[in-house]
Amino acid sequence: MTNRERVRAILNYQPYDTMPIVHFGFWTDTLERWAAEGHITQEEADSWGDGNPVDIAISAKLGFDFNYYSCFSPHTGLSPEFEREVIEELPDGGKKVRNAWGVIELEKPGATSIPAEIDHLLKTRRDWEEHYRHRLQFDPGRITQYNVLVNGEMVPWTEGGLEFLQQGDRDYNYGLHCGSLFGEVRNILGVTGASYLFAEDDALFTEIIDTRAELSYQAVKAVLESGARFDFAHFWEDICFKNGPLIIPSVFEEKVGPHYRRITELVNSYGINIVSLDCDGCIDALIPTWINNGVNTMFPIEVGTWNASIAPWRKQYGRELRGVGGMNKVVFAHDRAAIDAEVERLKPLVDLGGYIPCPDHRLAPDAKWDNVRYYCDRMRNAFG
Repeated sequence: MTNRERVRAILNYQPYDTMPIVHFGFWTDTLERWAAEGHITQEEADSWGDGNPVDIAISAKLGFDFNYYSCFSPHTGLSPEFEREVIEELPDGGKKVRNAWGVIELEKPGATSIPAEIDHLLKTRRDWEEHYRHRLQFDPGRITQYNVLVNGEMVPWTEGGLEFLQQGDRDYNYGLHCGSLFGEVRNILGVTGASYLFAEDDALFTEIIDTRAELSYQAVKAVLESGARFDFAHFWEDICFKNGPLIIPSVFEEKVGPHYRRITELVNSYGINIVSLDCDGCIDALIPTWINNGVNTMFPIEVGTWNASIAPWRKQYGRELRGVGGMNKVVFAHDRAAIDAEVERLKPLVDLGGYIPCPDHRLAPDAKWDNVRYYCDRMRNAFG
């Protein structure tokens, strides 16, 4: 079987020969460390991207079969994006910077974590109409200006990428990214701003969500109408933290749920029955909205301090809920005994079916190269 056939079989509860060993990419600092240690080249560290040729090469060196997060991604964000602008330089060397979303962030010297948000441009209907609404409209360039993974090479859509997708003849799993229906709205407004806007101007809050969702729908529709064929559809959100969602679940169901349904019904009509969604944090309160509106595969099942696992979800939602992820990546910073214990923990979860273990986020800078290689060997021995 090919890895493409294996993934399809596992997520549809069908027989398969071996479990593919998959990952979810790497943080930039992780690649920099591995380059300094001589495991990869600096050029590889600088040019890595999800599913690109460098990703494939690093995956092979470590022993992974592929990066699950390999998709054709139409551009469904702001277009054009805001130009990066330094608003203020601070005495300690830090900077207040307006980013591509129009959000003002604090960049600290030497910091590698996500910058702190200071302020947001979008607060009122005037801000929306002047700066944002026109940036969230569909045009064909959101598809035709982007690349397709073609047998290890990135090929422009208009220079053979589309033809390759139309043929559908490949041995690797490749998805269609459907964008974000609330995560990017949260990026633009901020958590506090989104909360106040919902309370103070429900009509504008709803219009922003509807506009963003319509862009995703039109992009997905145009891609599928081109004849391109995919193995799964995928959303990104990241709208939860360790204690639960960053939006009231009932509001999420009312405002966003119907948009998931509209897009999942569209991809289903083109034969795509696996729809995954990337959301970090404790996602339990939002799963009902996703599973009831056609999203059936949770990813990356971040274990965290809340000990997320597919097992209780399977009991609650049955076999309609699948999963990719749930492998606690923190063990890569420890020793082989910790990795052995983690592999053993995964065995009963794999036995449930409809589940593929994967590190529960990008590999962090404390991940030891040799430990990651050992994990891949152990997984292959355990599930091969």
